[in-house]
Amino acid sequence: MDAIARVEGRAIPFGRKNVDTDLIIPARWLKTVSREGLGEGAFEAVRAKDADNVFDRPEFAGAPILIAGDNFGCGSSREHAAWALLDMGVRAVIAPGFSDIFAGNAFKNGILTVELPQEQVDRLLEVAATDPLTVDLENQTVTTPFQDRFRFAIDAFRKQCLLEGLDEVGLTLSRAVAIADYEGRLAADRPWLARGTGIAA
Repeated sequence: MDAIARVEGRAIPFGRKNVDTDLIIPARWLKTVSREGLGEGAFEAVRAKDADNVFDRPEFAGAPILIAGDNFGCGSSREHAAWALLDMGVRAVIAPGFSDIFAGNAFKNGILTVELPQEQVDRLLEVAATDPLTVDLENQTVTTPFQDRFRFAIDAFRKQCLLEGLDEVGLTLSRAVAIADYEGRLAADRPWLARGTGIAA
């Protein structure tokens, strides 16, 4: 996955609370075997109901930040919700709170989830209507052009993985030397375990 250090640009001022994964990406889009194109179905119900919705406004086209309400990503565990956001170009989501499963899926796919108090989210929603925001992962801040500076907490392991662009496969590959060393020692110490595995004793 792509590394994240800073996410800068317009932010989609959505702000709705209790948005579930079915609203983010409807079930009919789950039949695809590709992650590409899911952005087209993202928030489909919102887009169909309101012709002036924030997702289709030209000023927010390709916006890398989404500002949501509390309990964002609740409902099912579908990873397609994170894929759809990525396909839209979203790299950071700001909200007062997230479903644990969604936050985990977002992290595994390189999306930064930023939790801030409601009053700070309200301020960002106000600014996002007209101006860009900056999410700085390294310094753990969200800033506006108007000197607003909000600090957020993040798990140290997740922060490092996002900064280095390491998903689960990348983490495993980054330890390839240690894994090979372990397998070599195992084959030497317990050759009966190595038989039939292709590991040379």
